[in-house]
Amino acid sequence: MPLYKVIHFSPSIKVLIWKITEPFDELFSQVLLKEKTLGRLQSMKSEVHQRAFLSVRKLLQEAGHNDLQLHYDEFGKPHLENETHISITHSFDFSAIILSDENVGIDIELRREKVMLIAEKFVDESEFRFLDKEKKDDYVSRLTVIWGVKEAIFKIRNEKGISFKDHIFVAPFEMTEKKAKALLTFGNLNIEFDICFEEIENYTLVYAFQKGNQ
Repeated sequence: MPLYKVIHFSPSIKVLIWKITEPFDELFSQVLLKEKTLGRLQSMKSEVHQRAFLSVRKLLQEAGHNDLQLHYDEFGKPHLENETHISITHSFDFSAIILSDENVGIDIELRREKVMLIAEKFVDESEFRFLDKEKKDDYVSRLTVIWGVKEAIFKIRNEKGISFKDHIFVAPFEMTEKKAKALLTFGNLNIEFDICFEEIENYTLVYAFQKGNQ
């Protein structure tokens, strides 16, 4: 399938989303890979992961970049040679990237009831107060947003020791507004984040922007 959706958030911020329907060979034939990337691809045991990995390279090309310009630091955070900030995500049938002139993080998650079973591991007591377990569909949707927010923020900061439950807090939000606020409190850091989210088919896409220059 061609590019699923492009979100032009602002003149300098763009989100590109790919729905992964192509077989491995088709994706592989359409992307340029450097030797190191090819080695990573060949080491993957799951074809699902391989196709997701290749679809991210397709998104890069759609955005006017390529794998030769993409590098990862010692913490596994991606960077582009031209210093444009980039964040990458994929989950089962979808992959997405966000490109920006500011520090950003992105995450996409499949919405499923399984998230209720692990909520205690990543949801703080203050967050549980604005969640209603009796409304199961809404509960799952909100939990998935919270999980995505914390994943996206962690991708921005990517510092050892950050706990989703103990250090990242999401303020009450309305699903219809597709926006939220979050706070990272870790060591000497107190950093606020603006959050955007939307539901795409049975997935939830979340992207986060760090406020300030910390």
